[in-house]
Amino acid sequence: RDFNERCAQCSEVNWGLTDGGRFYCRSCHNVTERTREVVNTDFLTNSRVQTISKGLRKQEKNDGGCEWYICEGFQLILKKQAEALEALGVCSQMKDEILCNFWRCYLQKSKQAYCKRPAGETVKALSVCESSTDVDSDPERPSLLHLLSLSESEGDLQTDCSFASSVSKVSESTSVYSGSVDGSLYLMKNQKEKLRMTMPMTLSFCYMALLWLREPITLSELLRFVVEGHIPYMNVFQHFPEKMKLCGLDLRIFCVESWPVYEEVFNKMHELAAFLDLPRFPDITDSCFLHPDMLCMKYLMEANLPDELHNWTCRVVKKIGIGEVDFLTLMPGNKSTRKVKYDVLAAAVIVVVLKLLFLLDDHYEWLLSEFAEERNKNNTEGGPYFEFKKWYEVVKQSLDVEQKKLDEKRAKYLWRCEKPLFYSVKNKSKALKRRQMVVNLQNQFGKLSGSVRCAEKPNPSSFQLCWSEENTDGSCFHGHSLKGVLQEKRGLLTAMNPDYWLCTIKLCNENLCGHLAHYREVEFPQSYHFVLGLFSFLLRIQPSYIHDEVCMIEHKLFNKKLYKKLKYNTVLRK
Repeated sequence: RDFNERCAQCSEVNWGLTDGGRFYCRSCHNVTERTREVVNTDFLTNSRVQTISKGLRKQEKNDGGCEWYICEGFQLILKKQAEALEALGVCSQMKDEILCNFWRCYLQKSKQAYCKRPAGETVKALSVCESSTDVDSDPERPSLLHLLSLSESEGDLQTDCSFASSVSKVSESTSVYSGSVDGSLYLMKNQKEKLRMTMPMTLSFCYMALLWLREPITLSELLRFVVEGHIPYMNVFQHFPEKMKLCGLDLRIFCVESWPVYEEVFNKMHELAAFLDLPRFPDITDSCFLHPDMLCMKYLMEANLPDELHNWTCRVVKKIGIGEVDFLTLMPGNKSTRKVKYDVLAAAVIVVVLKLLFLLDDHYEWLLSEFAEERNKNNTEGGPYFEFKKWYEVVKQSLDVEQKKLDEKRAKYLWRCEKPLFYSVKNKSKALKRRQMVVNLQNQFGKLSGSVRCAEKPNPSSFQLCWSEENTDGSCFHGHSLKGVLQEKRGLLTAMNPDYWLCTIKLCNENLCGHLAHYREVEFPQSYHFVLGLFSFLLRIQPSYIHDEVCMIEHKLFNKKLYKKLKYNTVLRK
């Protein structure tokens, strides 16, 4: 009766007392930190004091939330990402069959579930229900795991204690500064040996499932959809159930303040495939979207290049054997085969073809453009000749506009999640008020500055740069002819240019320095740098990675000539 404060959760004044001596709201069952003051000391017995202290410790840990594990958080994230990919048109088998089996295998290999009780460890996830249909009915738990039991330490005699008492013991001793049960143990050094789960690895799981199904989504597209917000990744923990409280070390695990990196996700995917002992992936044949011939066609369209270049990319792919099934298909754990980046490889093939035809030395391509311009003035039949100079001007203008939009979008991105984080029910009302104040200030400053927020995200698209042949301004080069740079020789069309310059004569050891060749912009022609920059924007990766693939293709293409040249230089040195 004497406690007249309003409830921080429902604003009602209807209090009762718990067995631990705390006030709780009869309307919403919210438990406060306040306890009832004892006036008469005659009623203060030892048993009463023990009951109060025990209730305080337990309630401080629970704080209105439930006991949960880090693997359950990642599982919920994978479920959200799989559902987003299905909404984008991915096969429905991905979530329920492929990704689910990969995740179960990972839990078993990392000894978090589907395994016998491990000895000598404090917290481990053990038994999991095989059927996901029983779990889907519970909205507060992730869809795959049904029950996570705990293993006791070797020195603990109470091996048959209840699940609740085990949780309280472990949480009090190991996970004081985290909302999850195993948050502190998850960041221990010995966990790194078992390929500890991280946020970028969720994307590695998704890409591995996409690759298994041979879906028409490359890794660069997957990461772009993440950046554009079509796939949950940034602040995805705000979709956790209300009872899954995040605090302390949990935020280090689930909070992300940087965009996913291509190389990290790619390398982790290969580590995962080897860690899970997966068999050979389904074959990448010439009818698959990930085949270089198919991807080259897509990137030629997006780069606004002539369709006739596709014949040349197919010739290069066939000559050096990078379109073979054994080269393209992933074989986990096989260190003798090179890891194939399908999108980067296709972009590098196009760059090599452009060097074969136009040389890209800041001189020859401009001479060909002048020749094509003169022929187009007198050309009345057939398609126009392809002018490299005009193509450069059109694409550069569009590329600069799109790059500026991307830079502004990244600069304005709000890294804080829309859902405020609070670590106790006591601080919930303050966090909500503070967040509401921030939103109001943003709206007011937005009205003053005249900036208008986008009402909704744009629809996802596989193409970032679109070129229509119906435009009358001549900005589309798909139907342009390559007659100005080709000549017929012995019944075959060959390049008029007999020369070719190599990016590097000798490749580096990729395992030692991380690259096959070193790329510096000042050491290469501007035309070559522009083409690399174009595909770097389309794939959202560094130009140096495309440069590596270009060097690899060149050494396969000119292997005999390079061997003779290196052998000749060795003889001269002797």
